[in-house]
Amino acid sequence: MRKLMSCGIAACLLPLIWALTPASAEGQAPLPKACLDGTGPGWKTLGEADFARVNCDADTWTWKDGILYCTGEPIGVMRTQKQFTNFELVAQWRHLRSGGNSGIFAWASAEALKDLPRGKLPPGGIEVQILDHGFAEAYEKSTGKKGDWFTTHGDVFAVGTSKMSPFPPTSPNGQRSFPTRNLSRGVGAWNHYYVRGINGEIRLWVNGEEASGGSGCEPRSGYLCLESEGSPIEFREIRVRELP
Repeated sequence: MRKLMSCGIAACLLPLIWALTPASAEGQAPLPKACLDGTGPGWKTLGEADFARVNCDADTWTWKDGILYCTGEPIGVMRTQKQFTNFELVAQWRHLRSGGNSGIFAWASAEALKDLPRGKLPPGGIEVQILDHGFAEAYEKSTGKKGDWFTTHGDVFAVGTSKMSPFPPTSPNGQRSFPTRNLSRGVGAWNHYYVRGINGEIRLWVNGEEASGGSGCEPRSGYLCLESEGSPIEFREIRVRELP
């Protein structure tokens, strides 16, 4: 089991219900399971007023009946109104097209977002990837190569000039933290992400089970961003809590 950080925030983590998942047939050690919905003291539900446009069109992101719909066009992001250092984030998402691509950026700096051209993603920050399983099949068909440098179950990696020491298992080049298990659901199904960033360490739980992450992140403070990357996607129940 990965050792959880001891950082004096036990009181902030009371709403978590911790359990151990059974060891796998391959003999993998069980990992902590985090079941939470982002309710309780300190949690804030994020809505339209909590985000700002960066380099997408006015109609790229649409809020309706508690659902945030993204067309995927153009490629780009929108960011939170405020910056975060230590935080917890929960969000549900579902791809609406096979092979869909999106993500959540943590700690994207103001410099990385300033004057970001239309059709570009931030050149810095830590990306928590959101890929549909059909992406792997499409990649292999279009390139004739095995997509062994990514997974569709929640990779976490540093972007551009940012830094992160990824938790194992890692991608062949050592730059991505690969998830320990295949946990995400396919196109049309809702998935749950819980992201926790503390003192430059980031961890991702996918549908209740810890999957990937890294330490030594730089920067370790900045905006949270949602990514538009060429395919329609929906988000709901986006909630955040600041930690000491």
